[in-house]
Amino acid sequence: MPISASKLRQDIYRILDEAIETGQPVEVARKGKVLKIVPPAKPKDKLANLKKRPGAIIGDPEDLVRIDWSGHWEPDRNLNP
Repeated sequence: MPISASKLRQDIYRILDEAIETGQPVEVARKGKVLKIVPPAKPKDKLANLKKRPGAIIGDPEDLVRIDWSGHWEPDRNLNP
């Protein structure tokens, strides 16, 4: 239900703070029109959008961090001149 512009003027800070906290838009009636004050959407976690890929890593992922490749490294063969 829209509030009047006069009501908004009286309690603007409380109304705006409430909109920020709840995420709900505030509707204001003015000259027969309804205006909306819409708080910005909360940013989504980008990692939450990733699709789960079962079986992508077999074993403990922490083992990947501790792999020692020094026995396989051949500087003459692995570096391009």
